[in-house]
Amino acid sequence: MKTEIKCVHCGSKDFVKEGFRKTKNIGKIQKYRCHKCHKIFTNDDGFYRMRNNEKIITMSIDMYLSNLSSRKMRNQLKRHMETKISHVSVLDWVRKYVLKVNRFVEGLKPVLSGKVYADETEIPCQRRKDIFWCSVDWDTRFINATLYSPHSQNLKDATAFMKEIKAHGKPKYIQTDAGVFYPSAFRKVFNPKNNRNFSSILVDHRINNVSKTGKHNVRIETVFMKIKDRVKDFRGFKALWSATILMAGIILQHNFIEAHTTTNKLPCELASLNLEAGVNRWLGLIRLANC
Repeated sequence: MKTEIKCVHCGSKDFVKEGFRKTKNIGKIQKYRCHKCHKIFTNDDGFYRMRNNEKIITMSIDMYLSNLSSRKMRNQLKRHMETKISHVSVLDWVRKYVLKVNRFVEGLKPVLSGKVYADETEIPCQRRKDIFWCSVDWDTRFINATLYSPHSQNLKDATAFMKEIKAHGKPKYIQTDAGVFYPSAFRKVFNPKNNRNFSSILVDHRINNVSKTGKHNVRIETVFMKIKDRVKDFRGFKALWSATILMAGIILQHNFIEAHTTTNKLPCELASLNLEAGVNRWLGLIRLANC
């Protein structure tokens, strides 16, 4: 996927080639001279001023969010590609490009079935337990709303979570467990008392009480198992600001990078988001986010 070349200083597309800049890890990089501001620049293809090859960067991000720690990824690069990279650099790449791609995908509009399964789970972070709220559209397996909170389960966060679900489209129904805060949060967001438009009160709240049904909310629990396995590899999160970014990366990995084992398709594809990201999907998403 090629990005449109324009001056990084003034945005002009009127330029001429001006030789090459030699780099140790990337090779030759084409330089350009802008006819408008007369400055020399190199094309911003999403990896502007990065010292390492784009394939090494995207592979590191992919492997880190899949199953390797930053130190293990550093060791893999050293053994197999003879590249010396700090584990801190790997983590910096993940944070930088997760934020970049996340801003891009937030503007997309997936086509969802409206069959929403929602739940919350504890995530270890330093000496406390954070709460990760998550909802999955079942037909597509697309994670459509999340909330990360440093507080224990409470009505305020449950209400904020329901608002996140509503912001991504009106669902047909929402299934939750029998948490005491869910019914009140649901009514506040979807069926407020002052709503006189009864045609809009069509969202069904399905409560699965495990103690009565003997069945867990498996359609969301399978997603949580995958997420918690990855967090376990992190040995818990270290800081709240970093935790939210890394959780966003795990969600991106689920929605846009890895095919679901049951459907054998990407959740984004099932949600009619047919992005031309190519085989190296992190590279493709970064290119798309840079357009």
